[in-house]
Amino acid sequence: MDEIVREFVVESYENLDQLDSDLVALESEVGSRSLLSSVFRTIHTIKGTSGFLGFGALEGVTHVGESLLAELRDGKREMDQRTTDVLLTMVDCVREILGAIEATGAEGDLDTTTVVAAIQAVLDGEEAPAAEAPAASSAPAPVLPAKPAAVLPAAPAAAAEPVEPEPAPEPTAAEEAPVRSATESSIRVDVEVLDALMRHVGELVLARNAMTSIAAELDDPALVHATQRLALIATELQQGVMKTRMQPIDNVWSKVPRMVRDISASLGRQVRLDMIGKETELDRGVLEAIKDPLTHLIRNAIDHGIEAPEQRTAAGKPAQGVLTLRAYHQGGQVVIEIADDGKGIDPQAIAAKAVERGLRSAADVADLAPQDVFQLLFLPGFSTAEKVTHVSGRGVGMDVVKTKVDAIGGVVDVQSTVGVGTTWRLRIPLTLAIMPALTVECAAETYAIPQINLLELLAIDDKQTGVEYVGEAPVFRLRGRLLPLVDLRDVLDRTPRESLVGAVIAVMHADGGRFGLLVDHVRNTEEIVAKPISAAVKGIGLYAGATLLGDGSVTLILDIPAVARRALELQEAIGDDREAVVAETGATEQMLIVSVGEDRQVAMPMGMVTRLERFPMDVLERVSGSLVMQYRGRITPVVDLAQILGMGTTFREELAVVVCQRGDRSVALVADEVVDIVECATEDRSEVSGFGLLGSIIVRGRVTELLDLETTVRDADARFYDAQDAELVGVGSEH
Repeated sequence: MDEIVREFVVESYENLDQLDSDLVALESEVGSRSLLSSVFRTIHTIKGTSGFLGFGALEGVTHVGESLLAELRDGKREMDQRTTDVLLTMVDCVREILGAIEATGAEGDLDTTTVVAAIQAVLDGEEAPAAEAPAASSAPAPVLPAKPAAVLPAAPAAAAEPVEPEPAPEPTAAEEAPVRSATESSIRVDVEVLDALMRHVGELVLARNAMTSIAAELDDPALVHATQRLALIATELQQGVMKTRMQPIDNVWSKVPRMVRDISASLGRQVRLDMIGKETELDRGVLEAIKDPLTHLIRNAIDHGIEAPEQRTAAGKPAQGVLTLRAYHQGGQVVIEIADDGKGIDPQAIAAKAVERGLRSAADVADLAPQDVFQLLFLPGFSTAEKVTHVSGRGVGMDVVKTKVDAIGGVVDVQSTVGVGTTWRLRIPLTLAIMPALTVECAAETYAIPQINLLELLAIDDKQTGVEYVGEAPVFRLRGRLLPLVDLRDVLDRTPRESLVGAVIAVMHADGGRFGLLVDHVRNTEEIVAKPISAAVKGIGLYAGATLLGDGSVTLILDIPAVARRALELQEAIGDDREAVVAETGATEQMLIVSVGEDRQVAMPMGMVTRLERFPMDVLERVSGSLVMQYRGRITPVVDLAQILGMGTTFREELAVVVCQRGDRSVALVADEVVDIVECATEDRSEVSGFGLLGSIIVRGRVTELLDLETTVRDADARFYDAQDAELVGVGSEH
């Protein structure tokens, strides 16, 4: 049976039960406006829905009954026994039709002409036949057979049989009994009851965690067994309650087609809406929280993204734009994408608008990468609209999106290509109530890390295997790739770590990137119940909430995306303060080793390197024969090390890019791969060299060419060292 029809049957059965009592009550409370209105609304609802679903017989019966009820409601007729009888007969007839619909999905061949004629006779004022009253009085008999029709007739037949031992049919009836009707298989529960039940389950989870902790300390086998049993039951109960709160995202999306139609019509756009993954389920609390963000993003996509038909045609696009909503599960989260094939977002225009509105200074936006520029869209008061309309322009939409998504522990990011389109991506938790978490220790304090952000755990051994330094920033070589390390002590402004030995690296992912979070110890994994925190603690910007652990202690839940952003600020501060100092004679110098071609290695001083990046080959462009690339909103000169070494230009799908930056000037050096960062003595070098080289050194048993980085960079940008040289001259004159 179709889900809509099923809901109609369930709702109609509930209404008919109330209808029976209301009609009987009308006999004693003749003229009661409230009862008459209730009965009329019920029949009117059944009639309207049955007509919509194509149930003609049911619509015909309820239509004539509605006409009779209308006269009663309007005071044109008094309620008497005959009127009550025909209305109850109509109710019984409706029950029979609903029973047929429930059983077969269709009305069947039930004859409703007699019931319709009886009601019409009352309407026309015809006298009742003598036999009508008994018939009417016996009419309520079919009330019960409507649902268990196959059971009641069988019972008398079985009772009439003289043969007593008939156990065989009993199991058959028992087997058929679990096939419940629509009304028996569902129940209406107030949302407040479900919310209260979820809160109690959350407290039960906390009690279970406490019992598990106590059992582990006492080491009593009987207590451990009982605790395990409690944990199993609590988990099953938790899953069951959460299932009752899960709803398909289509409950929110169902209103989107009308909204898209109205907005596109008012703006003169032609928009086709595609919705993928409507069956994806979320907690009802999450659904409520994302309604406003979705509305703002959809309005923004139509207003700012999809162009007018004439503009699209001029750009070689179809006149009709496409707005795509997509929802799917990924890594314990729900990902919702709002994508359009419009004009995209120009990072330079965003940066200029932010400076124009006074939200950021020109110096602030100068060094921002395109992805960082997109984050300016979420600033309060930011808007690219030239004028305020009823759709947008007030600069509150994206701010609302980020604020509400952050409030439920979600993340929103944007990817855009000018002329191609924009994709807004929301990553949100399945539920807000209970989440698995990892508890860690840092500076004698305990913190909870949501496991949704955790990828893996790594222990640093006594030799600090894999830990290296880029300038002063630690990195970890994880399966051939450098992973930035962030010390939770530094983020929380605690006592600095004396040694990395014995620390644990929690590999996290947030805001589309990965980093390693250094903590002192890992305690346990457990399910936690997130509790709200005060505005003062929330204002610190590092905590998502608080929870009660199994030992009864209160701990704060780390907001991993916020920790990642704070760590990035710290690393940039270190990078700005770091000076390029050449090591004194006899000392070792940290060198960056890169590979060029199949058999060449090049070393360069790590102290002169600002950043290491990876980009696809197609980021390279040519201006007047020279290689350049767009980097952090600026045109940056590019030096291909393969050409420096006389190897010509080689094709590479992905580039390792070494960025050198001084003040507001930068130069990018392109290689194949970043091999290593090592300490080596550069004095013992061979004088055999070529253009752009200072000689050769031996690194781990292999001859490596030493790049004359200063000459190479100055050749790409003649003014690169001007500011620095002036500063050095000034320092020397003081001495």
